[in-house]
Amino acid sequence: MLIDELKGKALDEFVEGILTLETKEECYAFFDDLCTVNEIKTLVQRFQVAKMLYNNNTYSKIESDAGASTATISRVKRSLYHGNNSYELMFSRMHNNPESNKKTD
Repeated sequence: MLIDELKGKALDEFVEGILTLETKEECYAFFDDLCTVNEIKTLVQRFQVAKMLYNNNTYSKIESDAGASTATISRVKRSLYHGNNSYELMFSRMHNNPESNKKTD
């Protein structure tokens, strides 16, 4: 994993902190405090690209709908298909969670 280079006490505390958040509103507030608007837009765009790739959308549809470059789409695709399976885990859980407002379909 690429993140292995960053692992340590600080990253552990950061992840543990995120895991304490319980609601969407708490997550919104945290990421609003933590990130710039552009950083959040970038994270959201990559997530949308991953979701669209997961749902077998074409590059041209992803470019159009998500506003992502082919370079971004390729980068996300590499993580989606050759990464740690975290997208698969998340999308599967979102799909199976009746409380989730964001289905992967």
